[in-house]
Amino acid sequence: MGLWIDRLSRACSRSPLEISKRVYRELYTIRDRIFASPLKGINETEFSKIFNEKDIKNLYAKISGRPYPAYTDKMSSSKLDFFCPNETNRVFGLAEQSLSLSVDILGSGPVDLEFPIPWHADFKAKYTWPNKFFRDIDILNRGFPSDVKVPWELSRLQWAIPIGQAYSLSNDEKYAFFIKKIIIDWIENNPYAIGVNWAVAMEPAMRVFSWTWFFHIFKNSEAWNDSNFKFLFLRSIYEHGIFIERYIEDYGVNGNHCVADAAALVFIGLFFGNGIISERWSNLGWEVLSTEIPKQINQEGINFEGSIAYHRFVSELFFWPAKYRLNVGLHVEESFSRHLLRVASFSQNYTKPNGLAPLLGDGDDGRVLPFGGQALNNHTYLPDLILSPWESDKQAYKNIFGNAEYLWTYGSEIIETNFDTKLENFKATSVGYKNAGYFIMASGDDHVFIDNAPVGYAGRGGHGHNDCLSFEAVIQGSPIVTDSGSFVYTADYLKRDEFRGTYAHNTPFIDGKEQNSFISEKELFSLKYEAKPILHTWQTSEEKDIFCGSHSGYELLDEPVIPYRKIILEKTHHRLLVNDKFLGEGIHSVIIPYRFDPACSLTEINVGHWLIEINNNEFDFVYTNPMSWNVRELFGQVSESYGVIQENILLEFSRNDTLEALTVGIYPRSSRPENIESWLRTAIL
Repeated sequence: MGLWIDRLSRACSRSPLEISKRVYRELYTIRDRIFASPLKGINETEFSKIFNEKDIKNLYAKISGRPYPAYTDKMSSSKLDFFCPNETNRVFGLAEQSLSLSVDILGSGPVDLEFPIPWHADFKAKYTWPNKFFRDIDILNRGFPSDVKVPWELSRLQWAIPIGQAYSLSNDEKYAFFIKKIIIDWIENNPYAIGVNWAVAMEPAMRVFSWTWFFHIFKNSEAWNDSNFKFLFLRSIYEHGIFIERYIEDYGVNGNHCVADAAALVFIGLFFGNGIISERWSNLGWEVLSTEIPKQINQEGINFEGSIAYHRFVSELFFWPAKYRLNVGLHVEESFSRHLLRVASFSQNYTKPNGLAPLLGDGDDGRVLPFGGQALNNHTYLPDLILSPWESDKQAYKNIFGNAEYLWTYGSEIIETNFDTKLENFKATSVGYKNAGYFIMASGDDHVFIDNAPVGYAGRGGHGHNDCLSFEAVIQGSPIVTDSGSFVYTADYLKRDEFRGTYAHNTPFIDGKEQNSFISEKELFSLKYEAKPILHTWQTSEEKDIFCGSHSGYELLDEPVIPYRKIILEKTHHRLLVNDKFLGEGIHSVIIPYRFDPACSLTEINVGHWLIEINNNEFDFVYTNPMSWNVRELFGQVSESYGVIQENILLEFSRNDTLEALTVGIYPRSSRPENIESWLRTAIL
């Protein structure tokens, strides 16, 4: 009863449209509670006739001959290592770990599992969800440090992708037998609509991507030449389609869940091919995707959820079904592909010189088909991956040499064909995305990402953080200032709010108030939209870039305050200036944190002057009014991937008095201004 009371209380913040759609979907659960699987009792012949085939052998053969959006033929190890040095060793090494059921999921570190696999457990927290009807399961499990993403991630089987890659390289049947074994184990322990792995439609959707890829990798193997398994596997995929269609997460204002559901319907429909229901799924999925892409990806090519990691994830969710349609000869509308091209352009510009993405907003490392071994937060592969079907003659933005994601998607023959036309590594240039509220200052190996955006998810919060006016900075290729990331969701409610709170970001924190108030301790993905951003200046030139913005998040204080921030990148000298001033009256507590990359160490030279050292490079950190601000060197935390925390250093500027401006400067020691005080004054608003 408590579960349903909690659901009803959270429904109070939903729109009437969303409530009506959720009630409508709830009606389906009555049927599923009573009858369990809609395919219960169906035999192989009856199942095959759904697709106009006489038996499972013919159905399997027909599906085997259909195109697939990823390369699934045999891979040459010599070509693989030529284009991606040491990729073969990486694949076989990970495949052996997976064969031994050694998994590393969501920051767990290596964990050794055994059969039967604990599909319903968060083995990090040693908690197992009950194996009962999915609507009767409390996935949030408040009060216990469990994370439902652990069994979900385990069931997505992305950790087993290297096994499929190893088979593609070797034809060794041990890989095919193992994947067959774990799929059988999963199906036997996760019947239709029973258990935590059916809790939301997105999870069956995510399984569809990896499971259909496994099919096309192993379809001709000896291990999979088993009529009983063929029927079991194909029937389960079909059940996934039924479930996703019934419970698609389309509630009016939608996010990545709805996109994943729709993408999976396209996949299942095109996977099975002929058949009234499979064609309905394919058409429905594409209709939803075509409706959602202009809603979730703006005209600048930027996802609306307020997170760079989710921008990557949603981009892939739109890309893969579009590529699937192209592979089977179906049309992709120009408006759809135009959004994808803009997505690729934004991705190339936000990626830092070290290949990593800014830690803006939430990040759970979500992927569709993760084929490469790059760092989880490395997005360098994304532009080429997306652009190739539409601009293969131009060969994209970055050098595809070494791009394992691209190779496993398109095959070594494609890369060999285009090898002579590859471009030099792309260098980002300064660009302002005024509609989204993101501003990028870039010159050579300098890269500054500024967030002047509204709260994510159309003003509801979503995967966005309280980070308006925050920024990350890379100077001469050295990452200096970083965001904190997001760490975890349901596993720790306090940490969840801490990492998305204002103080966790490089932005002023006034009177202990969040820029956008948390709605309640139960709403981990909602924020009140209070910090409305305003852009005052955006200028770029060959010599320097200038940004100035403010927000309204502190206008609700008893004595309102408006924070203004000005950021200047002096490109010719690799120097960064940040000036904060405040419009308001009275006494206020103001904290301005500067959070440094974990590789940075700091030493105070004298009052108003710190030395930053990172990878044998030295930078000065200087500031104005040293006697007006209390400055403390503290230890903080940064999470570059889900579930993983590193320690870093922060400088906390604090003042509990009348409002006063602060200007900070960062530069390589070789570019020190002749007069530091005079230089700092050039940034004053």
